[in-house]
Amino acid sequence: MTATEASGVETGVEVGAVLDTPAPAVSLEEAARLAREAFGITGEVHPLTGERDRNFHLRGADGRDYALRVINPAEEPGVSDFQSRALLHLGEAGPDLPVPRLHRPLSGAAPEALWQPEGGGTPCRVRLLDYLPGKPLHLAAPSGAQRAMLGGCLARLDRALSGFRHPSEGHVLMWDIQRALRLRPLLAHLPEAADRALATAMLERFERHALPLLPGLRPQVIHNDFNPHNILTDPADDRRISGIIDFGDMVRAPMVQDLATAAAYQILPEGHPLEGPAELAAAFHAVCPLWPEEVEILADLIATRLAVAVTISGWRAARQPENAPYILRNYPRSLAGLRRLGALPRAEAQAYLRKALHA
Repeated sequence: MTATEASGVETGVEVGAVLDTPAPAVSLEEAARLAREAFGITGEVHPLTGERDRNFHLRGADGRDYALRVINPAEEPGVSDFQSRALLHLGEAGPDLPVPRLHRPLSGAAPEALWQPEGGGTPCRVRLLDYLPGKPLHLAAPSGAQRAMLGGCLARLDRALSGFRHPSEGHVLMWDIQRALRLRPLLAHLPEAADRALATAMLERFERHALPLLPGLRPQVIHNDFNPHNILTDPADDRRISGIIDFGDMVRAPMVQDLATAAAYQILPEGHPLEGPAELAAAFHAVCPLWPEEVEILADLIATRLAVAVTISGWRAARQPENAPYILRNYPRSLAGLRRLGALPRAEAQAYLRKALHA
């Protein structure tokens, strides 16, 4: 990485501009007016949490529930359009998938509306989606059956996205682990020296073993954030996936990166570190068979995702303390997973996954 790139990461000017810009300030009254004027929907408005956008739950007078998202003004219009059109694509390519359906504004031409803040300021794009009910996965009881459902669901999602293309699909994103080496300047923000050394070692392993193979693997648009806060389960059955939300981190990347990201959040506190990830990966593999090269570097990519997660989260929480509880929601799980997986020799990790996937 060049000195210019390092400086850009540190200041948030390059890959971290959106993450480093606070969510737009939108009142409940403004959100209600937006929903009414731009989409013709009236009803009760309640705030929702979000990493970089301002989100609201709208209980419509028509008896339906919607999610209104006012997109961060630092988000490039092309990237926002990319995310919205991906949802439109999934509505056709994956009608059986539990993803929110996008509602076009009254103008009908674009998939999003524009909102001009009162008193001036940068206009923001606005997206209206179905609000999906369900229990967040991080509150559900984990099980092998649940991880199998997750793996199969993700494989079907990736298959549906495989035919989607967009001019902004190659945008630069901090959470894109194929670009993980850009984050090296941020490792200094990890509070514990041992964790800094571990994250550094995982990035070095990624650079040595995974990065050279990535250009030869299957590229496509991926969700890129299949974590327990973005997945909903049926309140009556924790094994059934009722919703996949937050498509704000989508990128074009090797497909196996999507699997690695999801598997990174399934490392259990006891037993073999890769037991949970392997259960998810085996179900994915059954629907969408992995190449030998993808299996070879899967553990490397899982460890890289964990290193990326703790690095970005620690950095952002320090810069935005008012939003730290939300930013750090996955931090303990990611740090624990990084420590457990980092203690496992690479050859052992590869052998375990090959056996689990019969690959």
